[in-house]
Amino acid sequence: MKQINVKWLYLIVLSLIWGTSFILIKKALLGLNAYELGALRTIITGVFLLLAGYSSLKTIEKSQWKWIALSGFLGSFFPAFFFAIAETEIDSAVASILNSLVPLNTILLGFAVFKIASTKRQVVGVIIGFIGTAILILKGAELNPEQNYLYAGFVIASTIMYAANVNIIKRYLQNVKPLAIAAGNYAVIIIPAVIVLLMSGFFKEGHLSNPNLKLSIWYVVILSFFGTALAKVLFNKLVQISSPVFASSVTYVMPIVALTWGVLDGEGFSLLQGFATFIILVGVYLSHKPKK
Repeated sequence: MKQINVKWLYLIVLSLIWGTSFILIKKALLGLNAYELGALRTIITGVFLLLAGYSSLKTIEKSQWKWIALSGFLGSFFPAFFFAIAETEIDSAVASILNSLVPLNTILLGFAVFKIASTKRQVVGVIIGFIGTAILILKGAELNPEQNYLYAGFVIASTIMYAANVNIIKRYLQNVKPLAIAAGNYAVIIIPAVIVLLMSGFFKEGHLSNPNLKLSIWYVVILSFFGTALAKVLFNKLVQISSPVFASSVTYVMPIVALTWGVLDGEGFSLLQGFATFIILVGVYLSHKPKK
């Protein structure tokens, strides 16, 4: 299979996995608070990745560990908590839509900080995708006037962190195996996550008897294995075989999956939002259409 087809396959699979992650977060919050969810997600993912990739840590050079650590905090640790906090107030689909700011931030950070060039076609495609995202956001606010959109700031902050992370991987960790990057990330952040869990009240008497807790933990396990552990390895590989902008464009397709789950769960959806998703797909295509 040609490289160009492989990267699109990675993009589609990641979109399905991460698009489903938002509804899993929403369901897990029924029995957990945001800090418990973020900590458990990080710990469980860390266990999966370290079991699978502990031996690969030997391939990471000493000089690369600072970038592995920074990538871990920016690409995994803080977003795990920030998305959970955001979804205590806004719909899962809205959180996914806001996440579409990642490609725009990737281009801006890549150019301003990491000196990674982007083509005019990429910029135009991202702008078109962003217009579609803006329509989705405005319509979502209209359908859900009772939601506190200040909490959207947690998602926006996460998009900036994600954008920095993909540029770090592309510039400083290009030759490190994807599994080694992911395992290294969690080798660094799993201890801070344990500390947060201990401070979150998870082990308080009475909390463990919460009738929703068991089901919520199962949602976190599914989220951790598919939405974080497996997806992190796939995403790291996608960054290496494509470009930071192409890899981050997974956040354009994710809202379509997330909106579908949201509708099935009773969240609002309109024809205008359907048109906006089409605009987003056009933006993705234009951003990554190969030169003749």
